[in-house]
Amino acid sequence: MKPPSQRKGRTPRSEAESGALCNTNKLSVIQDGCSCGFCYKQVWKSACFQAVYGYPIEALYLLLVTNKQSNILEDLETLRLLSKLVPEYALSLDEDGICRTAFELIFAFDEVISLGHKENVTVAQVKQYCEMESHEEKLHKLVMQSKINETKDVMKRKASEIDKSKIDRSRGEKGGFGPLQSIGSGRNESGFNDISISSSGSGYGSGSGLGVTPDFESFSSKAKGRPPSSATAPPKGSGMQLGKSQRTNQFIESLKAEGEVIPEDIQPKAGLSKSAAPPLTDPVTLNVEEKLNVTLKRDGGVSNFDVQGTLSLQILNQEDGHIQVQIETGGNPGILFKTHPNMNKELFSNENILGLKDPNRPFPTGQSGDAGGVGLLKWRMQSQDESMVPLQINCWPSVSGNETYVNIEYDASSMFDLRNVVISVPLPALREAPVVKEIHGEWRYDARNSVLEWSILLIDNSNRSGSMEFVVPPADSNVFFPISVRFSATSTFSDLKVVNILPLKGGAPPKFAQRTQLLTENYQVV
Repeated sequence: MKPPSQRKGRTPRSEAESGALCNTNKLSVIQDGCSCGFCYKQVWKSACFQAVYGYPIEALYLLLVTNKQSNILEDLETLRLLSKLVPEYALSLDEDGICRTAFELIFAFDEVISLGHKENVTVAQVKQYCEMESHEEKLHKLVMQSKINETKDVMKRKASEIDKSKIDRSRGEKGGFGPLQSIGSGRNESGFNDISISSSGSGYGSGSGLGVTPDFESFSSKAKGRPPSSATAPPKGSGMQLGKSQRTNQFIESLKAEGEVIPEDIQPKAGLSKSAAPPLTDPVTLNVEEKLNVTLKRDGGVSNFDVQGTLSLQILNQEDGHIQVQIETGGNPGILFKTHPNMNKELFSNENILGLKDPNRPFPTGQSGDAGGVGLLKWRMQSQDESMVPLQINCWPSVSGNETYVNIEYDASSMFDLRNVVISVPLPALREAPVVKEIHGEWRYDARNSVLEWSILLIDNSNRSGSMEFVVPPADSNVFFPISVRFSATSTFSDLKVVNILPLKGGAPPKFAQRTQLLTENYQVV
């Protein structure tokens, strides 16, 4: 606001004229300051209120209207604080710049003046209060995120249902073997009768393990006249494809625009394994897989340590079905092995040979795209020994002033060489990515889920230990837990190895290959 003597279109009046005007309007004018016109404080007083303006900001002035009981010294202090806030928020100190940032200035002035009284705050405190998170905004973001997660879950379930129906349809059309996840009673003489074996191995006594399943699934023999060479993948059908409709494409594109990582092919291609395993090339393939379920305490110690392993068999040609598998284990006394009921337990106990009770029955042959194969053996190990943990994680958050320094270090056991290690640390809601001071490896900030991912491609004897340090705004230490860990390895706790393949009908033993991997199913620090 410009003073009355400097307003456009006004001519200066004499003191008498000004006094007469003031008396007519019952308004008195008091001027305090020098006569330069730039550093004075002008006070207008009437019967009910007084108006104070001063502290020129280029061509603009601040105006403060109070009642007559207000303390003029406090009013001047309020004007001085408001004059410091204007340059902090205004884009330019003119009428256009003030109008553009009107709401920001109103919010800032509201922090200074509350219910007609000045708050005891500074410029830094006002800026901090204005930048604080809104509870309603945070709640809205949480609701939107839950809706997005729910939609993604529905999308994944639909993809799984369509994939399952397509596999069943392909199995029925070809009359071949199913996914080799459960083997039921067959009706052919060459079938694998009264056997139900699963390669998932989620635990003893469960229906998804190597026990007998309630629903038996028959494996029919290959059609006569089909050449006994390696089975080919089922042909690509022209059935319904997920993600091909326009509405689904628009939904996926909207998720991509929001920063969500969406795989290009949601539905697995027909004939390919769901685990994206490489295609089989050897006549006989044996898969050794162990899954880790570990829960570590943040202050040290093991809350849960569970290892579940399976040995599965995949055979390409029918003529190689009459075999036995000779194995050897690492001799770990904490591991309990359990064979399928249709396996010869005495043969395994005495000679470490896996074979059917009826040697005249062959193992079923599977197609190259079947995942898992025929489960032969499973095992489990549980322990509270901290030395058995392949990867220890320590997290040390500490608050220093207006910042929280978080130091994370890992210590890997010499038993395994870990590959594709990803350590995911939850963070509080941040406006910007955290400042990473030091790191061994690579890092990525997932702003959508507010997670910092620390990636190490390979942990071997050259880097058994490493650390990362980053800085975030002040936060409670519980925010950074639980820490999730993912990795894989090419060796296992059981150290199970396939020694030889024994043909039961004579001839040279078929060529075989062994695939071994250790995976994390649930690995956390709480």
